[in-house]
Amino acid sequence: MKYSRYLLLFLVFIPLLLTRDFTPDNELKYMSIADEALANGNFFAFTNHGIPYADKPPLYIWIVMLGKWLLGTHSMFFLGLFSLLPAFAVLYVMDRWIRNEVDTQNRLSIQLSLMTCVFFVGSAVVLRMDMLMTLFIVLSLYTFYRMYRDDGKDRRKQWLLAFYIFMALFTKGPVGLLMPIISIIVFLLVKKRIRTLGRYLGWRVWALLFGCAAIWFTGVYIDGGKEYLYNLVFNQTVNRAVDSFHHKAPFYYYFVSIWYSMAPWSLLYAVLIFMGIKKRLITTDMEKLFAVVSATTFIFLSFVSSKIQIYMLPAYPFIAYLAGLMIPKLEKWNGVLKFTVLFPACVFVFVLPVVLCAPAFIPPQYLVLPVYIGAACFTAGSLVAFYFFFRKKNMAAVINSVCGGMLAAVFAASFAVPSLNPELGFKAMADQAQAVARENGIRQYSYYNVRSAENMDVYLHQPLIALEKDELDEANGTILFLRSRDIDREPEVKAVVEGKEQYRFGSWLFIVL
Repeated sequence: MKYSRYLLLFLVFIPLLLTRDFTPDNELKYMSIADEALANGNFFAFTNHGIPYADKPPLYIWIVMLGKWLLGTHSMFFLGLFSLLPAFAVLYVMDRWIRNEVDTQNRLSIQLSLMTCVFFVGSAVVLRMDMLMTLFIVLSLYTFYRMYRDDGKDRRKQWLLAFYIFMALFTKGPVGLLMPIISIIVFLLVKKRIRTLGRYLGWRVWALLFGCAAIWFTGVYIDGGKEYLYNLVFNQTVNRAVDSFHHKAPFYYYFVSIWYSMAPWSLLYAVLIFMGIKKRLITTDMEKLFAVVSATTFIFLSFVSSKIQIYMLPAYPFIAYLAGLMIPKLEKWNGVLKFTVLFPACVFVFVLPVVLCAPAFIPPQYLVLPVYIGAACFTAGSLVAFYFFFRKKNMAAVINSVCGGMLAAVFAASFAVPSLNPELGFKAMADQAQAVARENGIRQYSYYNVRSAENMDVYLHQPLIALEKDELDEANGTILFLRSRDIDREPEVKAVVEGKEQYRFGSWLFIVL
């Protein structure tokens, strides 16, 4: 029974992992990079269609390569486990961390609320390395906290701390290295124990970090040369931090995005933490560490030039659990707190009525039965939450009911994914294109103005040719992939398509030239 909640959560997401197509922008790109690395025999320096790709450390690409080597193909289920299982591990470690501070029912509420935050659950089901890095960061800080409670007497734990920090670095990059180190330093400053820093970040930590980094960078130099190493160490770190060429955003970006990134529980977390600060309830070492990690991560990432919502993911567990630690210290739930708990239910209760009215403005092919069932789960969870709020006055049960409705909705709606895959990815279109190419004796594929179409080589097993607008008239003996909207927008494209047999897949189509 101890692990039954994780098993139930796993079952919720299995249909999604079994039915979803890879998204073109990131997921399919990782597949393409891995295929290229396997073909070229590279393990440290990667290329994406011949262009050096130093954006990320190699660990996640290795996982993709391993899946292809083991299974002979890229499996969404296999790769999805490296996002989903780390998410469950984060929940487990954080729950274990606070088990002596919060009762079982409220710990379950904190777990479920974190799991249903938009970008946390999203990161658990997309193929990215962010959740894996978050796990290593959580493990590193949990290890530090255990060392701190023991006054740093067991210096052997420094090896474990260093391992987790390096794995966080090796998974995503500098944030994985800097976030735990900065948090530890700031925490010791807050506790006025900075002189004990060597007990935690001693020579063992630095020896392992520098040693592993030296092996990694040597492999990069052998595989990719001096320019690739410079790109990895400086261009992808210092330049992106100071004046990013990718995902550049203003300082206040996360002050805005945090509200919808942690929805529907961002308001509840904010009020709980605010009350904790106002009433001076953040008193224990655990609470102070969670507060330090949350604040330093938020401030640090705000100063970094490159920003997207998911970069803040490592702070989410500490924000959620800091809020949860305030619950036992509050004498009662005041009106503001009760409003923040009930607010998601007040919104979600209207999901089913809105979906029932959706045929008036949403294409009918998207409104299949699982979508209606998922909408009903949202509404039903909210109605149960109203019962616990007004009749039982049980705030934890209100949160659990809303979260249960959301997770049930994810499970139900997952069965609609096969009908939505043509809008999500390229697989169905690529499979059909291969069949048409065989029928017509065509051996070439090309595309015009389709983002990430080059990564379709994962399905087509050969490179695609990018065509400019003025090259379309002369294209011949090829399968041409286009965006549907370009036909209406550009007369030159419409002239090429007219009279040709079209095969449409969501927002895309292909024709035979």
